[in-house]
Amino acid sequence: MRAGSTLIAFEVGGGKAAAFRFLNALKLVRISNNLGDAKSLIVHPATTTHQRLTQPQRDELGISDGLLRFSAGLEHADDLIEDVLQALEKV
Repeated sequence: MRAGSTLIAFEVGGGKAAAFRFLNALKLVRISNNLGDAKSLIVHPATTTHQRLTQPQRDELGISDGLLRFSAGLEHADDLIEDVLQALEKV
């Protein structure tokens, strides 16, 4: 990729339980099962977009229980950073 994007994937340690603690702690970013909006959205692929795959298939694709996909919207960057940081403190 030559330039940046508004979509990133990252993994939180602690698997599904930690990922759900993170998601539930978000205040500005909205949980969704698909991405693409003017609002910032986040998805947990293992339980949404890729939930029909077997665990070995998800493992092969690198979709762990702690993986999250985040799509930044039009909110102010400082507000998004603050929201993500406060949610990470809950993990």
